[in-house]
Amino acid sequence: MGSQVGEVSGVIRTEGDCVEWVFPGEPDTVRTARSLVRDRLRGWGLDGVGDIAALLVSELVTNALRHATGPVGVRLVHRPGGLPGVLLVEVSDALPDPPRERAARPEDESGRGLYLVASSARRWGSRPAEAGKTVWFELAVPE
Repeated sequence: MGSQVGEVSGVIRTEGDCVEWVFPGEPDTVRTARSLVRDRLRGWGLDGVGDIAALLVSELVTNALRHATGPVGVRLVHRPGGLPGVLLVEVSDALPDPPRERAARPEDESGRGLYLVASSARRWGSRPAEAGKTVWFELAVPE
């Protein structure tokens, strides 16, 4: 899978156009997730969205680490439901509270993550999970 930095609890599933990871709730998780997302997208021939996908994953994983405890899941699905031209990215954590987009002031050092997701993604949202929630976004990708 390329260069891995930090510790990954494991790849849960890799099936063609889908891959999932579970990361420990540690600071290195953000860097590791970014690296693995870029590597997987490169493997799928989706280098063109690697930077934006890695940036948005970084933001969502950082939010998960800041607000929740426990492991963080990341899932990539190319062509979800057979839909061409779409990459679905999901980040799951144990906190059930839905994310809230907020207006960050120029002097704020945080608070822009969901704004970046909302302004960069084709669509985004969140849904409750068995234990916590999943925040997802879609990116348009070349076919």
